[in-house]
Amino acid sequence: MEKLQFKTIINAPAAKVYHTMLGLSDKATYEAWTSEFNPTSTYEGNWEKGSKILFIGTDENGVKGGMVSEIAENIPNKFVSIRSYGLLKDGVEITEGSEVEQWAGGFENYSFEENNGATTLTVDLDTVETYADYFKEVYPKALDKLKSLF
Repeated sequence: MEKLQFKTIINAPAAKVYHTMLGLSDKATYEAWTSEFNPTSTYEGNWEKGSKILFIGTDENGVKGGMVSEIAENIPNKFVSIRSYGLLKDGVEITEGSEVEQWAGGFENYSFEENNGATTLTVDLDTVETYADYFKEVYPKALDKLKSLF
């Protein structure tokens, strides 16, 4: 897997960035910034450590798909670690097989570091090589969208 990192500084306290990014008070804030990846992007589940969470959207044919993940760590306002272990295809969870193996065990980590009322948000992402260019193009746009919510 390839490791990517994205950083942005948001003019807001870490607690506000954390809550907005994860959509804790209003899921629409999560859906707003992740719409850069898929206009129907959302999640099912919760952000508690050890919880299963599905990151989902529908494709151009209305088929529901996405990632099956676990919240590996959640330190409020500081750090969130998401571990992928499966795919969702047409509403069915797939947790084994060659298609899953390329993604399984990959992490997406969010670090929030507050300094003088502004927060440096760092995203560390494991991705398969075929998606690296996509994430390099879209993740900065998604973070700009998140920034625009403040």
